[in-house]
Amino acid sequence: MKKSINPAGVRKPFGNYSHGLYVPPGAGLLVTSGQLGIGADDVIPRSVSAQAELCFEAIGKILAEADMGFEDVIRINGYVTTREDFPAYMDVRDRFVTDPKPVSTLLIVSGFTRAEFLVEVEVTAAKLP
Repeated sequence: MKKSINPAGVRKPFGNYSHGLYVPPGAGLLVTSGQLGIGADDVIPRSVSAQAELCFEAIGKILAEADMGFEDVIRINGYVTTREDFPAYMDVRDRFVTDPKPVSTLLIVSGFTRAEFLVEVEVTAAKLP
């Protein structure tokens, strides 16, 4: 069983994440590439929220292909292009976060491979046999 690690003496997490997450030996591991806010039809929505939805939907499909779900996610790395995009991204991300809370990092970056992209998300998942 995965276990959240949020020790006394360390400031409480700012959001829905754990400072650390223990994964016991023997777990299967899945690491995704960064998923961008583009649909299978090559449409790129203009809003951060809509792009984040596409990122997490793609991640859900990747997880399912590995016989996993969002409950198996142990780490989320998110990237947005402006601080103003932070709340919209977090609103979407928080709908996909389950207990125990994964560890999470959010970075503000100068851009992605195409100017239309506003967000990118990658995850690591672990599932016990």
